[in-house]
Amino acid sequence: MNSRHQDGSAGDANYGVIGTGYTRYRQPDPHIAEFIRQALGDAATVLNVGAGAGSYEPVDREVTAVEPSASMRAQRPAHLPVAIDGTAESLPFPDQAFDAAMATFTVHQWSNLERGLSEMRRVTRGPVLILSCDPDLLERSWLHAYAPEMITVEARRYPSMAAIVKGLGGNAEVKAVPIPLNCVDGFGEAYYGRPERMLDPGARLANSAWSFVDPSVGERFVAELGRDLADGSWDRRYGELRTQPFFEGSLRLIIARP
Repeated sequence: MNSRHQDGSAGDANYGVIGTGYTRYRQPDPHIAEFIRQALGDAATVLNVGAGAGSYEPVDREVTAVEPSASMRAQRPAHLPVAIDGTAESLPFPDQAFDAAMATFTVHQWSNLERGLSEMRRVTRGPVLILSCDPDLLERSWLHAYAPEMITVEARRYPSMAAIVKGLGGNAEVKAVPIPLNCVDGFGEAYYGRPERMLDPGARLANSAWSFVDPSVGERFVAELGRDLADGSWDRRYGELRTQPFFEGSLRLIIARP
């Protein structure tokens, strides 16, 4: 069943609460955006499903955005099209209406993955792009050592790469997207070399997984990470990450062709 939160959010996270300062921490990162731009090819019309505040939405093409959360729609900047209130599972468009379709950091929120993906495939003539995290690779991050409960929750929420590929009809490529050191899109792994940033409550709030664990997990995380940064033990274990230009974590771009 697709339950909607008060603000219209259709997934398991309530973006009426966690989405308030979302865009301060979650900006589209140019390096990641380039992967999407290349995969879109020469598509002139693009559907963006679960479009949120418009991260990674191309501005040089005709975009139709669909987003169920009122608070996220309200945060869309003025230069982007107004988003339609709707969900992936029931797209209000005819068959093959768009040259390409995309969904970034959203499939783990859908109530019915298979239905949402088949709807995207139905309304798209060309490539369908899904930017998501591979749940099997989330333990690569140092976050796992400090907040294993949060990583476990994340891994449970994210669909497997195989499930996404299957849902899109099987003809798909799964591409690793390395995360740059100064990534401006603050999902968990974005701070792989800037651990201090994770002590900021707003940075954690912009990652929905933290809203699914007991507040005591966040309190313990802050206490232990703060202590290890102060006494140098984080740097002894992970210090080389501070200058590592890219981190290949769990971020993946699935490109499905018709």
